[in-house]
Amino acid sequence: MTSIPSQRSLRVTKGRIAIERLEIRFAGHTAVTDFSLQADPGEFICLLGPSGCGKSTVLNSVAGFVAPDRGRIAVDGHPVAGPGPERGMVFQQHSLFPWKTVLDNVAFGPRMQGRSRADAAELARQYLDLVGLGSSADRYPATLSGGMAQRVGIARALVNHPSVLLMDEPFGALDAQTRTIMQESLLRLWGQTGNTVLFVTHDIDEALILADRVVVMSAAPGRVLLDLRVELPRPRPEDVFAHPAFAGHKRQCLKLIRQESQRAFDFADGAGI
Repeated sequence: MTSIPSQRSLRVTKGRIAIERLEIRFAGHTAVTDFSLQADPGEFICLLGPSGCGKSTVLNSVAGFVAPDRGRIAVDGHPVAGPGPERGMVFQQHSLFPWKTVLDNVAFGPRMQGRSRADAAELARQYLDLVGLGSSADRYPATLSGGMAQRVGIARALVNHPSVLLMDEPFGALDAQTRTIMQESLLRLWGQTGNTVLFVTHDIDEALILADRVVVMSAAPGRVLLDLRVELPRPRPEDVFAHPAFAGHKRQCLKLIRQESQRAFDFADGAGI
């Protein structure tokens, strides 16, 4: 029987990310430059920065969707040369197949890897149970709320047993209450699966609630300005916003992002953009 991997096994052995001196250009425009980052197995890291700083570009490069012009990306010592099953991706828009049921959407990955229909369905049910949607297996995406659809997307990413989970503002389109519930749900899932998570967000509060480390990027071309270790207890307490470390971390991040946002605005204004 196929089973969900334990947190301990993944944390100890899989999910090490190494990004070295990354540079990415689009049509002569440098989006990211001299970007380096190391992530240990099982770490939860948020990428934070002003709009257009290259957060999603870095994530897409780790996913293998965007080839860097310079630098190196490796996962568990293996160079990233394209997409691979060891890296699961969750987008802001869930991108589920509308003609497939929830179960078939989640089972799609295992089926493409050659698993039998029965084995893929069994595995899909396990992960739907994990995200609290076991009773919705026969529903279609059009009948789901935004939060439910994103949970299906997370299950679909996790079902292939990736060591690294890449998340590009997955809760950005949700209302505040649903977003909070999804953040709590994600932390529970992370505690059970032990994936290394690289999570893009523009929300400082969200980054501090979720992450072990918050990496603040400069305005484009994006580079690392701050690699902040979040000094908050896990599991996060309900009154985490009142924790002295939370306020200090938030001030530090906010100051940098404001400076970089102003720099980007001044540059655009001076260039007549």
